Amino acid sequence: MKILIAPSILSADFSRINEEILSVEPHCEMIHVDIMDGKFVPNTTFGTDFVEKLKCSRPMDVHLMIEKPEEQIEAFAKAIQKAHGRKDDCYITIHQETCSHPHRVAELIKKHGIKPAISINPATPLYTIEPVLDSFEMVLLMTVVPGFGGQAFIESVLPKIVELRKRAPNLNIEVDGGINDKTVKLAVAAGANVIVAGSYIFKAKDRLKAIESLRV
Repeated sequence: MKILIAPSILSADFSRINEEILSVEPHCEMIHVDIMDGKFVPNTTFGTDFVEKLKCSRPMDVHLMIEKPEEQIEAFAKAIQKAHGRKDDCYITIHQETCSHPHRVAELIKKHGIKPAISINPATPLYTIEPVLDSFEMVLLMTVVPGFGGQAFIESVLPKIVELRKRAPNLNIEVDGGINDKTVKLAVAAGANVIVAGSYIFKAKDRLKAIESLRV
């Protein structure tokens, strides 16, 4: 499958965020936006007010690391519309660990004209999402414990990527956490095709070179 690069703006300079996005957009396929509530994960980032002020020509993947995501789907859908100008090519990613009924949340995301995606943490077994897998258009397998950028890649997630690719040959499988020019080779060899990278891209002296090094 084609490799899709999604720079994570968690590692960008928030004071000039739209300039930061503009610096990578010509060279990537998506923009990854991490939303943290300080409850599901220990860190806090930003909310819909920040998202709607973004200027993204590329599709957005808004990753909701928050409790009760179903209560904020409509608000984030509106924010994505303002930031990107459309919604149908964007994703809202929820966490299995925060949803009692992920199928219902997937349907709610679709109702608002956005593609649903689901994520699991490194310690969460793959079987927890198998019953609802057909409801989602992308699965994000976290390769770090979510909450902070700059963490080391957890290689024990690789067998889950292999297993998921066997189960769903045409599914977009996303990885996020500790991605660089070395770990991306492991992830892609296992079956991942959507690559999220934050500090590796935004802290690089040559961002284009960093992005291209992820296309393995």
